[in-house]
Amino acid sequence: MLNASFEPLNVINWRRALKLVFLQKVEVLQESEREVRSAKLAMRVPAVVRLIRFVRFRRWDVKFSRENIYTRDKYRCQYCGEKLDARDLTCDHVVPRSKGGQTEWTNIVTCCRPCNRKKGGLSPEEAGIRLIKRPSRPSWLVGFQSRFSTHDPPASWREYLFGVSRR
Repeated sequence: MLNASFEPLNVINWRRALKLVFLQKVEVLQESEREVRSAKLAMRVPAVVRLIRFVRFRRWDVKFSRENIYTRDKYRCQYCGEKLDARDLTCDHVVPRSKGGQTEWTNIVTCCRPCNRKKGGLSPEEAGIRLIKRPSRPSWLVGFQSRFSTHDPPASWREYLFGVSRR
């Protein structure tokens, strides 16, 4: 569901989307291939809906979690760049905990097992490896993307999640 300004607000189920359509609180921007039927009506399930009236909302902080770290780093090892499944990734402290490193957004990166073993309890410089991208606190959008069951959001949502406006 998008705000009247086309900003993503929430992920809602199809029943809620249909209810909002019938209450005339949203407009349907894109439909899915799926169809629902009643005794007198058949209609396609909305994939993207936009509120008719603007709603003020507070952007929330992204929860610190393994899944959100993987999403922020796009499932890539931040040392060698290899893209992997979640089951083949680990999280690594850039500054090791043994050297005072904290478990926080700016010190944790996604890492493959071979790079994690190579780095061990050393800093990247001591281990002779470089970070591809410095870790940072992600924006609220990363948390939004991580709510999808796949690493890649549905095609109907891409232009709204990644900032392309339909105004």
